[in-house]
Amino acid sequence: MPRSSLRRAERVSAILERLAADGSVDAGRLADEFVVSAATIRRDLQVLEDQKLLSRTHGGAVAVDVAYELPVRYRAGQNRDAKGIVARRAADLLPKGPLTLGLTGGTTTHILARMLAERVDLTVVTNALNIASELALRPRLKLIMTGGVSRTQSYELVGPIADRALEGLNMQVAVVGVDGISARGGLTTHDEIEAHTNACMIRRADRVIVVADGSKIGRAYLAGICPITDVSVLVTDSSADPAGIDAIRRAGAEVVIAEG
Repeated sequence: MPRSSLRRAERVSAILERLAADGSVDAGRLADEFVVSAATIRRDLQVLEDQKLLSRTHGGAVAVDVAYELPVRYRAGQNRDAKGIVARRAADLLPKGPLTLGLTGGTTTHILARMLAERVDLTVVTNALNIASELALRPRLKLIMTGGVSRTQSYELVGPIADRALEGLNMQVAVVGVDGISARGGLTTHDEIEAHTNACMIRRADRVIVVADGSKIGRAYLAGICPITDVSVLVTDSSADPAGIDAIRRAGAEVVIAEG
C-alpha cells in the first residue's frame, strides 16, 4: 500500500512500531515517508501523547515505554491481509450445523466474527465488546456476553465477573487471539488479568483454535494464558518463522498455514 494512502489508524500504528524499534521518531522524516503535511504528523503525535503512548520532543517524539501494547484500534491496521487470510481459514475449520463457539478479543477474532455473522444455528460466547456489537443485531444467531471490567487496550471484559460467567458455560470450540505463541511459552499476552479470563474460556471448550498472524509466532509476553499442549490447532500465515512453527508442531499442536 502506498504510504500516502495510509489511513490515520494505520499511520499511527506505523509510528508506534517505529518508536518500539528505534526509541524515537523525527516528524519531518515521517511527513516525507507518509506523504502528508508536517501539521498532520504533529496532530498524530499529539493524539498519541494524549494517550500516553509517547512523549513529544522538539521535532519529533520519543517512546515512553517500548514494551507497550498497541490499542486494538491501531492493531487493526497491522498485517490486515494476513489476518483476513487466517480468519477465513479458521472459519473453514469450524464444524457445520449447530455450534457453540467462544471468541476471545483480538483483531483476527473480530474479523472472524464478521465472517460468521450470517451463520444459522450458531451460539457465540464472547467477552469482547467489539465482537458483541458486531453480532448483537444478527437475528439468526444467539449471543452470550460475559460481564466484567472493560479493558480499553483490547475491548475485552475481564476479571472475576467474566471468569465466573465463563465457568458456567460449555463451548464446543474456542477461537483464541493472542499476542504471542511459542513452544516454550505457550499462549501469552500483555495483561495477567486478561490472560486469566482467556484461560477460563479455554478450559470450558472441547477444542481450541488459536488464530495468530506470522508476526506473533515465537514471541512470548508477560502473562501466560495456557501451555501449547492445550491448543488443538494453530492457524497462521506463510510469513511465520519456520523454526517457530516446527517447535510448536513438535510440542504437539497441529499447525495450519493459511494461504491467500
